[in-house]
Amino acid sequence: MIRHVRTPVLDIAYEESGPPDGPPVVLLHGFPYAPRAYDAVVARLVAAGRRCLVPYLRGYGPTRFLSAATPRSGQQAALGQDLLQFLDALRIGRAVLGAYDWGGRAACIVAALWPGRVAGLVTCTGYNIQDIAGAARPAPAEQEHRWWYQYYFHTERGRAGLEADRRGITRLLWRLWSPDWAFDDATFEASAQAFDNPDFVAVVIQSYRHRFGYAPGDPALEGLEAALAARPAITVPSLNLHGGSDGVGPPAGSEGHHRHFTGGYERRVLPRIGHNLPQEAPEAFATAVLDLPAG
Repeated sequence: MIRHVRTPVLDIAYEESGPPDGPPVVLLHGFPYAPRAYDAVVARLVAAGRRCLVPYLRGYGPTRFLSAATPRSGQQAALGQDLLQFLDALRIGRAVLGAYDWGGRAACIVAALWPGRVAGLVTCTGYNIQDIAGAARPAPAEQEHRWWYQYYFHTERGRAGLEADRRGITRLLWRLWSPDWAFDDATFEASAQAFDNPDFVAVVIQSYRHRFGYAPGDPALEGLEAALAARPAITVPSLNLHGGSDGVGPPAGSEGHHRHFTGGYERRVLPRIGHNLPQEAPEAFATAVLDLPAG
């Protein structure tokens, strides 16, 4: 069942399962995914007595901005602030965070800047806080090729393309990023419905432009972005799950990420698993959550 909670900026839609007095676990999806990625993970965690909360990120599903004047920003500071305010609105003092992609960025931010709110962190592909100051440095050619969609979104042609063909583009990304995952039409459509949000395109485009310095951020978030520019360490117990077949960020990309984690860190590479790790490997993801301190 979908529930709603209001923060200063959003009406956040979320799904809750498990005992209300169980240790809380917040699970966060990324682009272009949705809470359906966690269905099998949630079933395992609920069986273990955990209270699971799975929000729709800004620009996805039934989540809505409260004001037309709020910038439709997808920048990292916005995602981190949304997660912190979600915890505040539900009066969750401390939780385990499990996340990937955009959600992994939000989880890493809260774990780094507000470690007292995080009992443990499962982050896919490692340290996900962006180095915006260093974004102009070119990557090796093969990685630049994997980021084609980001450069496409930097253009007005890319914005128009996403607006006109949300499902075509996002389904292609699913295939490219998870080459060993044989998902069917129903599985894709169950998540793709979340992309019909009226702010989806604006939030996505701003996200991929801001991270390269091609779009301004929300002025209200400048202080938070300044804190993130320092690349703060994560001091909570953390597990990094990395899919061995991740088509957008191969495992080599997180080999040195241990230096960003100072509170206990383990990296697990999962063979033949792609970018949508919790949906492709729910047992491994749930096991990682349960391997962390509950509170």
